[in-house]
Amino acid sequence: MLSAPACSGVPGIPGPMWSWNRALPPYRVIDNIYYVGSTEIAQFLITTPEGHILLDSGFEASVPRLRDNVAALGFRFEDIKVILTSHAHIDHVQAHALVRRLTGARVVASARDGAFIEAGGKGESVYDGVYSWTPCPVDRVVSDGDEITLGGTTMAAHLTPGHTMGATTWTMRVKEPGGDPAARPLDVVFFPSANINPGVRLVGNARYPGIAQDFEHSFAVWKALPCDVFLAVHGSFYGMREKRKRQESGAATNPFIDPTGYRRFVSDAEESFRAELASER
Repeated sequence: MLSAPACSGVPGIPGPMWSWNRALPPYRVIDNIYYVGSTEIAQFLITTPEGHILLDSGFEASVPRLRDNVAALGFRFEDIKVILTSHAHIDHVQAHALVRRLTGARVVASARDGAFIEAGGKGESVYDGVYSWTPCPVDRVVSDGDEITLGGTTMAAHLTPGHTMGATTWTMRVKEPGGDPAARPLDVVFFPSANINPGVRLVGNARYPGIAQDFEHSFAVWKALPCDVFLAVHGSFYGMREKRKRQESGAATNPFIDPTGYRRFVSDAEESFRAELASER
């Protein structure tokens, strides 16, 4: 039996990320979407009658806790059939190879980020030579608009590069449990990141020459996406902990239904991007 590691000083987890990786009890977000991540690094389990989808694998050292989180919700870790990728940075993909080996799940990623996953982080435009992970085969490469369907649940891929060359926004539709069965489905957005990492330039970036143009494309996509349920790869992006507290307190409406918060987040991120771009020109 693997034992869960402590939350700090763990081999393989960069020091600046230790505080992101503290344990958090897993919970149901809405319908068949469950939170199985840490205090800041989000991982989502999307359950179906034919097995489950995991969005991001997190750190290798945290896989025992991930497995325990899945079990605590009443599901089998071994029933994970698909591992989706938000983007190829260590805190989201380091455990892809381990989870794939333990479950037999198929790893899904965009072509550009898939190459970095298979290379263990080599060549990645921000952290090449800084962070690495166990190389992992990518079983399916998705293009913009491709869909992954399992057990009646469909996840759509929207390529939104910038934070990484192949960052992917995933979307799906759900019904609010206990809600009006005649009500329209709710659109869910799993946001990857629009952050410009420290030291990254938008102009004259030799390692990623098209970064500014990619961000321009991605903001157009994000603004056009319908969103009722706003989720993301880091809890702070969508106010996860405050929303979870309201949910636990019995809020009349599911706090994760937050279209206004999504629009505000995208607008603020675009404003920051445009300010940085202007400062470099």
